[in-house]
Amino acid sequence: MGKTSVIKTGFQCNNNCVFCIQNNSRDQKKTLTTEEVKKILKKNYEISREVVLTGGEVTIRKDIFELVGFAKHCGYETIQIQSNGRMFFYMDFCKRLIDAGANEFCVSVHGSNPQIYDDLIGVKGGFKQLYQGLSNLKDLKQKICTNVVVTKLNYKDLANIFKMLSGFNISECDFSFLCVNQNIAKNEKLIEKIVSRYTEVRPYIENCLYERIDNSINVRLEAFPFCVLGEKYHSFVKRLCVPNNVVYEENEVFDFMEKKVMSDIGKEKFEKCKQCKFYDRCEGPWISYVKIFGSDEFNPIK
Repeated sequence: MGKTSVIKTGFQCNNNCVFCIQNNSRDQKKTLTTEEVKKILKKNYEISREVVLTGGEVTIRKDIFELVGFAKHCGYETIQIQSNGRMFFYMDFCKRLIDAGANEFCVSVHGSNPQIYDDLIGVKGGFKQLYQGLSNLKDLKQKICTNVVVTKLNYKDLANIFKMLSGFNISECDFSFLCVNQNIAKNEKLIEKIVSRYTEVRPYIENCLYERIDNSINVRLEAFPFCVLGEKYHSFVKRLCVPNNVVYEENEVFDFMEKKVMSDIGKEKFEKCKQCKFYDRCEGPWISYVKIFGSDEFNPIK
C-alpha cells in the first residue's frame, strides 16, 4: 500500500460539532499559510504520491484552489479533499476544485436526516447542503469516500446512513467510534447525551454490516477493538484492513501501530490484552472512553 501525505492546513471550521476531536485546537494551533502548505507539499512529494488536504475545514480556505493546483503541479497522483461536504453544495465550487486537480473527496456524514445531522454539527440546514454536495460529486463522477463518527445520537441510525450512502456511488465508508474530547469529558450532561457504550452500539453496527445492501462499498471500522465485535465482523476492523499504512504529516513519519504513537493519539491497550491473538493488530479503545466506563468490556480473544 502506498504512503499518504496528510496535511492539516489549519483548524478553523464552518461546523460546530460538539464531538469534534479537534475542538480544542481551533484557538491553540495556528492556520498554516499558503507558502507553509506549499513547502510541505513539495517536501512530502519525495516520499508520497497521494496527498490529503484536511483541517479543520480546508474548503473554507481562500487559497484552496491554489493549494490543490500546486499539489497537481508537484505531481501528486491522488489529491483528496477531506471535508464536512457543505461547500460542495455549490456546483461551481466543485467544478473549480476538480479543474484545479482534486480527484478524490472524503466527506463526513453523521446522520441520514436533518434532525440527527444538524443537531450533531450544530448548524441548521447543514444536512441539506451535505446531501446536495454528495449529489453534485456523484453527478461529476468523482470518487467519494465517507466517514461516520458513531455517537449516542446516531448509532441507531447507522443502517439508514449506509442505505443513503449507497445511492451516491461511495467507494469507502469508515465508521469511527467517538473520541471523547475535553469539552465532553468535563460535562456530565454531554457525556449522557452523546457518548454510547460499545455494548450499546454493537448490535446496530453489526446489523448494518450484515444487512449492507451495497457490497461494492469498502467498509472499515476505526477505534473498534476486535473484542467488542463478533468474529464474522473482525475483517472490517481498520487496522486489519490496512496493517501497514504509514501517514506522513508535515514531513514527520508516524507508524500508528507503534505504542508511543498510539498513546499520543489517545488510544491504549491493557495488560490483559497481551493474551489476545489480535494484540499486535489492535489499537485498543480511546483512553478518554476508558476513563468514563472502565475496561470491563475489553477481553482477550484467544
